[in-house]
Amino acid sequence: MIDIQKARVAFKKFLGRYRDKDSLGFHLKVVHTYHVVENAKEIATKLNLSEEDIHLAELIGLLHDIGRFEEITFLKQFDSVSFDHASYGVKMLFDDNLIRDFIEDNCYDEIIKSAIYNHSRLAIQDGLDDRSLLHSKIIRDADKLDNFRVKQEEKIEAIFPGKVNKKEDLENSILSDKVYETVMQKKCINIHDRITVLDYWVCVLAFIFDLNFKESYQIVKNNNYVNILIDRFQYHDLETRKRMENVRTILNDFVDSKIN
Repeated sequence: MIDIQKARVAFKKFLGRYRDKDSLGFHLKVVHTYHVVENAKEIATKLNLSEEDIHLAELIGLLHDIGRFEEITFLKQFDSVSFDHASYGVKMLFDDNLIRDFIEDNCYDEIIKSAIYNHSRLAIQDGLDDRSLLHSKIIRDADKLDNFRVKQEEKIEAIFPGKVNKKEDLENSILSDKVYETVMQKKCINIHDRITVLDYWVCVLAFIFDLNFKESYQIVKNNNYVNILIDRFQYHDLETRKRMENVRTILNDFVDSKIN
């Protein structure tokens, strides 16, 4: 049985172990976690899943970024290249047995483990059973959808702690060739291909190519995320400005194709 309220209480207790809870990056990840929980619940509900699977989706959402709190505490930044927060989260939960603070029953462990491990990978690993694959897809969509909200609402210095200090850093940046070409091919961006700070921003936009459910694309459309995120900045480089308009067109067309 999954007691999601008990898990929420355990999560608050977990956060209490950290001293630097007032930092922008730490606060961002706490808020992000709760939004991902709600996104996962919404997607699972719209998919007409059982109450058990809805609660499981919520629990995975609650735990998916648990490794990020170690990352921001010790590195003072989010760096998916040098720190694999998903794998580290799996280690914390299952090697250190932290998972039992959130749920007593171990029958869901393999589903939770695979979903967290796969939530931020470029692609889901092969060989998962149907239920593990389903929950990996749900958490990936729930996480990406809130990444769009984060990029819309949060301060730039909180989104990229240690990398970007002000919006002018992005406005003066350019979009590199490899990242631009990847978007034009309607593919997600390999994090190792990011060179400029604008590449990091467009990498998030390209998450749209990897959503799994029509319901997720409808949320993107309803919130106008593509246009809002592109229009958050003025691009000073002329070629980059043209490229960003092409990015806008291909993303919006892709969303419409998935809905229609």
